[in-house]
Amino acid sequence: MSLPASPRLPSGPRRRSLLASAAGAALLVGCSGGSDSGDRGGEPSASKRARARAARDSESLAGRYAAVIAAHPGLAERLRPLREEVVRHAEAFGAVRAASPDASPSVSARGAGPEDGVGAVPASEKDALALLAAAERELTERRTGALAGLPGELARLLASVAAAGAAHVYLLTEGDG
Repeated sequence: MSLPASPRLPSGPRRRSLLASAAGAALLVGCSGGSDSGDRGGEPSASKRARARAARDSESLAGRYAAVIAAHPGLAERLRPLREEVVRHAEAFGAVRAASPDASPSVSARGAGPEDGVGAVPASEKDALALLAAAERELTERRTGALAGLPGELARLLASVAAAGAAHVYLLTEGDG
């Protein structure tokens, strides 16, 4: 005896929504700033160094976003959510938020400092977006390469943030604003 077919339509888009929700939940679960339970022996210092570097990298990237927003106010609406996500990534790695989310982008950009790679912003919006996309891509590749040898929780967090960076690259290069 066969069962009757379900009267519902195929759930393709719902599956994608579920996957996106699951990925977001995994990121939130992995975003704790607590210690890695997998650390043993000499690993805590390696984990702390990896977390500190990831926090600095995210802070530097947030500074780049702030500099572009300051130089191209017309991009602010498009870039502010991406910058805020990068700031949350820095916090997930243990950075302390220096300014409120509503702080002036130019203040945040100055706070990043030249040693963080926040240099001159290209004159055209297209080139400024390409600069951000290149920075996101380079950081995503470096983070992906650093996954080996990290304890589980930190590796999951770094992988989640790298995936978010890849999504930012897409939004910066493919989005029509």
